[in-house]
Amino acid sequence: MFNYSEAFIAQSWFIPIDILALLSIIIIITLSIIYLSVIIFDKTCHSIPMLLVANTCLVQLVLAIDLLGNAIFRLQNDLKQIQYTDYFCVLRGYLAYCLCAVQNYSYLLQSFHRFVLVLYPTKLFWQTKQTQLILISTSWLFGLLFPLSFLLDGQVLYSIDDQICQIPLGVSVAIPVIIVCVYLIPISMMVSIYLKIVHYVHQMNKRMTGVNTLVRARKELKMIRRTILLLAILAAIEFPYALFIFMAFFTTPPRYHFRIAWLFVDVSSLVVMIVLCYFTDPLKTSLKNKLDYKRNTVVPSVIRL
Repeated sequence: MFNYSEAFIAQSWFIPIDILALLSIIIIITLSIIYLSVIIFDKTCHSIPMLLVANTCLVQLVLAIDLLGNAIFRLQNDLKQIQYTDYFCVLRGYLAYCLCAVQNYSYLLQSFHRFVLVLYPTKLFWQTKQTQLILISTSWLFGLLFPLSFLLDGQVLYSIDDQICQIPLGVSVAIPVIIVCVYLIPISMMVSIYLKIVHYVHQMNKRMTGVNTLVRARKELKMIRRTILLLAILAAIEFPYALFIFMAFFTTPPRYHFRIAWLFVDVSSLVVMIVLCYFTDPLKTSLKNKLDYKRNTVVPSVIRL
């Protein structure tokens, strides 16, 4: 359960980590808008893989806006040293669960597209833009609906010490459901896809296969490996959250556990946004070209008589 204090006292380290979280979130929002703008306006980025990357950027943007609301709310309460919850606190807590799920499923959709390209290149139905939009819409719908019962049952509560609205950690139905839907399903499916393609590439190496086919398979395998690495980075930096969930089944988590956990979530999201650009060649190339163009642009000087 949450650790409620009779009188809220702001610790000396609250404000610095609030500011760090706020700055990280602002940078995430900025990067998300830049990435989406490039993908929308650069015709070289108008492809199915980039559509899926755009979906990931959109999820990150909406999640960052939700986290920004939490960060501002927490900072205000800490500065005033008050215990107060606004009307949107519970909604922000609910959306955090929803958007974390949609975020992980966006990586799964990228891996699934690579899987289809390698193993079923003739199945054109799964490679169309319309099908990808349906899958994207389905992932958003599932993410928004699965935690809805927890919101309606009043399980998303305000924590005075953490200045955030979350489902209390401990023995309950909600926490295992969130673990399964947000993490276990997408991660296990991505690992299965990766292993399947690895096995397929190994089989291709053993038999006579066209060079182009083998090169394409290895390329898609490399992209899936990068996607899994992104998710691994996210999971590694968010390890404190997972640790607190595990501890809550046996004992009371440390005080201010949600503050610590969500700081790691904010920072990890920033790291993932930077790595996402580095791993996405069309996006990286487009950004690099635009920067080079601005550097090389010569402003004509005005000759005064």
